[in-house]
Amino acid sequence: MLNSYNEADKVLLAVDCIIFGFDNEDLKILLVKRDFEPEKGKWSLMGGFLKKDEILDDTAIRVLNKYTGFQDIYMEQLYAFSEINRDPVERTISVAYYALIDVENHNEELLKNFNAKWFSVSEVPKLIFDHDKMISHAIRRLRYRTSIKPIGFELLPEKFTMRQLQKLYEAILSKELDKRNFISKINSLDILIKLEDKDMMSSRKGSYLYTFDKEKYEEKLLNDFILNL
Repeated sequence: MLNSYNEADKVLLAVDCIIFGFDNEDLKILLVKRDFEPEKGKWSLMGGFLKKDEILDDTAIRVLNKYTGFQDIYMEQLYAFSEINRDPVERTISVAYYALIDVENHNEELLKNFNAKWFSVSEVPKLIFDHDKMISHAIRRLRYRTSIKPIGFELLPEKFTMRQLQKLYEAILSKELDKRNFISKINSLDILIKLEDKDMMSSRKGSYLYTFDKEKYEEKLLNDFILNL
């Protein structure tokens, strides 16, 4: 049995993170310009190698904190990518995670430090290795999650308008939604608190601001449902 460990092939294990954000109009992905070979100068997802004293979630948290500055981020393990020649330097298996953050609260200094940039999901440049495939998997997963769980708490500011929430769903699902039908279905979830404050930038009368009822929101996350937008 001991000999089998010595004879086994050694491979590297990496974690790559697809970081989604929302700027009140469009769904974005955070990319970094690679500063080392191979593929130096090309756009890439954020990533890092698993350390001996880490589990995969630890590596993902470390990578996400490094590039966003956030400690508590919604993230989900996505898929393992193990094509033999996916990395031209070493045999490397990558486990992809996707994460959701509020673009407005992202540290702009970090963008400069790491030569990072937010891209619309519809305008993502050609990426290194199989990172394009990772993003495709992540978008499909996010759209599926949107159909069975409430979203927005991680992507929207603390106070938001119903229009902002609808724009978020439309950006993720890549389709226009009927306003009346959307409001009716969102209200049926009973996860929003309507505030007295208004956003006076949206119209002369202004639009009421909402916030999530965190307790009810988290309760809904534990129970799958079909929103069917």
